[in-house]
Amino acid sequence: MTETLAQPLTDRETLPVELVDESGRAVGTCPVARAHDAPGLLHRAFSVVLFDTSGRILIQQRAAVKTRFPMRWANTCCGHPAPGEPVAAAAAVRLAEELGLATTLTEVGVFRYHAADPETDRVESEWDHVLTGLLTADVPRPDPAEVADYRWVRPDALRDAILDNPDSYAPWLAGVLDVVDQHA
Repeated sequence: MTETLAQPLTDRETLPVELVDESGRAVGTCPVARAHDAPGLLHRAFSVVLFDTSGRILIQQRAAVKTRFPMRWANTCCGHPAPGEPVAAAAAVRLAEELGLATTLTEVGVFRYHAADPETDRVESEWDHVLTGLLTADVPRPDPAEVADYRWVRPDALRDAILDNPDSYAPWLAGVLDVVDQHA
């Protein structure tokens, strides 16, 4: 649907992230790139899941230039709040940056995951806040530096697809869906 034609104006890898302990309490900061060097440093992140009025989920295929899990399908958008930044505010900004969308987001839970990307040798070690929202009329306008493609899928079909072909999906996606299901 879209091609990766442009690099982001901000080198997101140099931005600070908030390091957390095993209970999700802030314990320091470091640049995004350092947090994702093996073996990975546990840090705060967020994952957004948008639904349409028929209950479908908007997923995106991560752009080829992503430093972690490029070209894999993932939830609507994800990212890292700046140290001390409210998670919902950071998530709203990323939703606008990645997909040109705005809607009310509600945090529905948190989970922790750790995953190494065999293609880039980078590591995700995240305390992930999951937020959901409803998109009633807007149409995604993806930034090609962030999103290679997008589509709307039924939650049950997405779960089946993850089971059938896990390497096509971001390793955190199943956990995000579990948190969403627990809230439903």
